[in-house]
Amino acid sequence: METLHTADIPDADLQAAAPEPSGRRRARHLVSIDDLTDRELRRVVLRGAEFSAGTAGRSHALDGLVAGIYFAKTSTRTRTAFSSGALRLGARIIAYGPGDLQLNTGETTGDTGRVLSGMLDVLVARTAGPEAELRGWAAQDRMAVVNAMSAEEHPTQALTDLTTLLRHFGRIEGLRFLYVGEGNNTAAALALALTRFPSVHLELRTPPGYGLPPSVAARAQARAEAYGSVLVERHDMAALPAGFDVVYTTRWQTTGTSKPDANWREVFAPFQVTTGLWEASPRAVFMHDLPAHRGEEVTAEVLDGPMSIAFAQATNKMHSAMAVLEHSVAPAAARGSAVR
Repeated sequence: METLHTADIPDADLQAAAPEPSGRRRARHLVSIDDLTDRELRRVVLRGAEFSAGTAGRSHALDGLVAGIYFAKTSTRTRTAFSSGALRLGARIIAYGPGDLQLNTGETTGDTGRVLSGMLDVLVARTAGPEAELRGWAAQDRMAVVNAMSAEEHPTQALTDLTTLLRHFGRIEGLRFLYVGEGNNTAAALALALTRFPSVHLELRTPPGYGLPPSVAARAQARAEAYGSVLVERHDMAALPAGFDVVYTTRWQTTGTSKPDANWREVFAPFQVTTGLWEASPRAVFMHDLPAHRGEEVTAEVLDGPMSIAFAQATNKMHSAMAVLEHSVAPAAARGSAVR
């Protein structure tokens, strides 16, 4: 794993990492990657890399604050990452399970958010439901709302992935990235994030009928054209280009979703990640958002092999979560420069 040096980061990124003028705390919602400006996106990723590298120093940015952790669906990494990250930053946490809130009795997300905003400083929520639910909670400016996974997008996973790329390569610009598998919420967030970095080549190979949603593909393509990156999506594994830096896949059976086609496994089978993909890209690293099913979307030889950085990526989820929490709720004066 390469050490991150300031010389490896473009001047524009260093400028973007500078602290904002001090001021009162205000909620910054993160429901979609699109809620982050370019400056904010780079600052959060750089700050996550700083936490990961152990160069962030001791942060008390959330001292005296209260974080709500609401998970309506199962979670190992994301729930632990935000709970541990909030505690390390000095917050107290209140954890909610799927049966704990009055949402189950018909209360609206807007009413729930309005009430919780008088008691919490941030709410981290995984619903696997529509993004509109999270927007309902975010219809106030006192409590920050962080999307820990909705049906449409998994923005905090993308931030974890960018943090991991920055830690490993020392840069994001110019990387060649191969994503294999369903165009799910992880793929959507990655497409919307990676295309905002110049000279990135993002190749998606998704099963027919399981590609990126058209609206996401259109937004990501527009970003690619604006930022000088490349986005390609195909629905087969033929004629893959060579020289990828990263090969990435996700679990075929995503949390909270089901496949309309009873024979979907036959459609997905050609998209399994095997060591054969490394013949044309021998120096590529392997990434996976986990949990993984060895023998389905990836073979054990890849996931547990020397090319895999999937478990370092999982650890970076906590470091990225800390950066997200700082961005979302900390006073501007408490958020130091992401690169010193």
